[in-house]
Amino acid sequence: MARGARRRAERLELRPGARYHRPIHALGIAVPTHYRRDGDVALLQIDNPPVNALDLSVRTGLEALLRRAADEPQVKAVVLCGARACFSAGADISEIASGAAFHSPMLLELHARMEALGKPIVAAIEGAALGGGLELALTCHARIAAPEARFALPEVKLGLIPGSGGTQRFTRLAGPAAALEAITSGAQLPAARALAIGLIDAIGADPLQVAVAWARRLADGASVPVLARAREDKIAAVEPDLFTAFRAARARAFRGQLAPWRIVDAIEAACTRPALEAFQLERQWYLECRASPQRKALMHVFHAERAARRVAVAAPQVEALPIARVGVVGAGTMGAGIAMCFANAGIDVTLLDVSREAVARGLERVGELYGESVARGKLTDEVASAARARIRGAVDYAALADVDMAVEAVFEDLALKCQVFERLDRSTPPRAILASNTSTLDIDRLAACTARPQQVVGTHFFSPAHVMKLMENVRGRASSPQTLATVMALGRRLGKIAVLAGNCDGFIGNRMLQYYGAEAERLLEEGATPEQIDAVIEAFGFAMGPLAMRDLAGNDVGWAIRRHRTLPADERWSPILERMAAQGRLGRKSGRGFYLYEGRERRSDPQVLALISAVSRELGIERREIGAGEILARLLHPLVNEGAKLLAEGIAARAGDIDVVYIHGYGFPAYKGGPMYWAEQEGLAKVIATLERLAPSHGARWRPCAYLRAAAARGGWEHLTQC
Repeated sequence: MARGARRRAERLELRPGARYHRPIHALGIAVPTHYRRDGDVALLQIDNPPVNALDLSVRTGLEALLRRAADEPQVKAVVLCGARACFSAGADISEIASGAAFHSPMLLELHARMEALGKPIVAAIEGAALGGGLELALTCHARIAAPEARFALPEVKLGLIPGSGGTQRFTRLAGPAAALEAITSGAQLPAARALAIGLIDAIGADPLQVAVAWARRLADGASVPVLARAREDKIAAVEPDLFTAFRAARARAFRGQLAPWRIVDAIEAACTRPALEAFQLERQWYLECRASPQRKALMHVFHAERAARRVAVAAPQVEALPIARVGVVGAGTMGAGIAMCFANAGIDVTLLDVSREAVARGLERVGELYGESVARGKLTDEVASAARARIRGAVDYAALADVDMAVEAVFEDLALKCQVFERLDRSTPPRAILASNTSTLDIDRLAACTARPQQVVGTHFFSPAHVMKLMENVRGRASSPQTLATVMALGRRLGKIAVLAGNCDGFIGNRMLQYYGAEAERLLEEGATPEQIDAVIEAFGFAMGPLAMRDLAGNDVGWAIRRHRTLPADERWSPILERMAAQGRLGRKSGRGFYLYEGRERRSDPQVLALISAVSRELGIERREIGAGEILARLLHPLVNEGAKLLAEGIAARAGDIDVVYIHGYGFPAYKGGPMYWAEQEGLAKVIATLERLAPSHGARWRPCAYLRAAAARGGWEHLTQC
C-alpha cells in the first residue's frame, strides 16, 4: 500500500458496531473488519467470507483497528474474533503464489503490532483457526475456543512451513513433541486436544463471552499476560535425542520432500536457539520452501483437487439426493472396506453376500479393521463402536428394500456383476442409485441390465477402501446429472477426493496403469529385477513400486483383469504375471509374490528371479544392465501419453483430474504434482522421444498421440492455475 494511502487509513473513523463492507473511497478497497466495544474491551472481528482469509484487505483493516484500540484510553484489553462462527482459515492461497502476501502490512507486521500493543489481547475462536489464522491466535496472550473448534498449521500440504512464527509459538505453548506431530502432518486438532497440549487456554460454549471476561482479568492484573514467544517452560528440558529419533522415524515418509524436514529444523531451533534467531531461521526456511518447485507442484494439486469437484454435466441447480441407507453387495475385502467408508460417515449399511459364512467373515474383517484403527490411534473406541454398529449383515436381497443406494463390490467378472445388477434392480426402491465398484468394466453394460440406466454409475473405491482417499466416479452414457451430483457430493461426505471419469476400459487410473504395469514386466524380461524397478520408483517418491503394488492388489486380480482385455495384434502381454498367479504367488495375501512377505515386510525371492530369467530365455531376450533413468522414463512417459489420449477423448475433463487420480489412487508423489504436471515441467519433448523409441518394439498404441504433440508445441496442458 502506498504511504499516503496508509496515512489516510490511519485517519479513518471506524465507528463502533459499523460494518465496513462498502468501499472506502479514500483507499479504493473494502475493509472486511469490524470494531465495537464491550465496555473497556475492544472487539476486533474478521469478516471476509467464506472462511475469513487473511488477505491484504483484512490485514489492512486489522492494522487500523489495532491502532485505534491502542490509541483509545478507555480500552483496557482487546478480543480478536471471526464472523460466521469461523475464526480464520489462514492466508489467501492466491496471495502466496502471487507475492501479495508480502505486501504491507504482512502478518509479521500485524504480529509485531499485537505484541507491542501494551494491552492484553485474547482470541475467541469458533470454527477453524488454520495456518495464518492460527498464527494470529498464537500471537495473542490467551486463546478461548468453542468445543467444536479445530486447529492446524497445514502449510506442509502446500510445500511450505509456517512463515509467521507458527512453528515457534506452537512449540513454546505445546512443547516440541506435540509440535512435531501436528505441524509435519498438517493435521487438524480438535479443541479438546488443543487444550490438553496447552495450545489454547480454555473451552467455552460462548467463546466470545469467555474471552471478554478473560481479557478483563488480564487487564485488571488478576494474572500476568504472557506472550507465547516469551514462554520457555516447555522447551527448557527437551530430551536430546527427540529430534534425532523423530527424523529417523519419518525418514521414509518424508523422503524427497523439503518442507517437512524444514519444519523439524524450525521446531528444533525453537528449543535450541535464542528466540530472535529461531524466528529468523523459520522465516528464512519459509522463503526457501516458497521458492521451491515442490511448493508450485503442491499448489497445482491444491487447485486441481478443487477443480475436480466441479462437474460440468451437473448444472448448479441440480441437487444431490440424500443418502441415509446403503447396501453393499459382496462382503470380501473391498466390500468390507466400502461398508466402513459409509459407516464412518454416519450412514447405515447392509453388507450382503451369498452365504451366512461369507457375511460372518466380512463382519469379522470389519471388526478387525476397526480394532486396528483404534490401536493406531486413528479412532477412539467410542467412535469405532458407533460406526461398527451401523453395519449389519444379510444374505437376502430383500434386506435392501429401503436403501437409497446400492454398491456392487463382487469379483471383477462382467457376467457376475450383471447378475447382481439384475437382482438389485428388482430388490431396491425405484429411487435408489445403483453403483459398481468395478475398476475396469463397462458401466453401460451394467446399466443395460436394469430398468433405470439413468441411476447407474461407477463408484470405484481404491484398496484399502477405508484408507485410500480417491473415489473415481464413472459416468455412464445414461447417467443423469442428479446421479452424478449425488455421487460427487457423497465422495466429499465420505472424506474422499472424488474425480469424475468417462466410461472406457479402465477409466482414468487403470487405463493408464496398464502401460505402467506392462512396461515393468518388459523391463523384467530385459534384465531388470523387481528390487531395482521398485527402488527407482520409490526413490522418485512413490510409496510403493509397481511390482510391490501388484503384490498388494493381488497378482490373481491383476491377471483376472488382463484376461478381459484384448491387445492389438502388434502387442503382447508378458507371461510373467500369469506364471506368478499359476504358482500361487498371489502377493501379500499368500505370503509370496514378486517378493516374500512376513507381515508387511518384503524381501527378495531367488525363485522369482529364476522364473523371470526363464521367461527371458524362452523369448530369446538377452538380459542386460538397465539404468535408473531408462527405468523411470519407460515407466512414466507412457502414462503421460495415455493421459493425453484421455483428454482428447473427453474421458478426463482436465489434466489436473488425471494428476489427482494418480496422486490419491496410485501413490504418485504429490510434491511432484502428478504425472501430467511433472511431464510438463520435465519437458513434453522428452516424453515424445521416449515413446518414439518404444513404439517400434511395443506397438502402435505406444506412439505419441496427436494431443501430446500439440501440447508440446503449445507449451503445456494449459493448467487452470499457474503458480
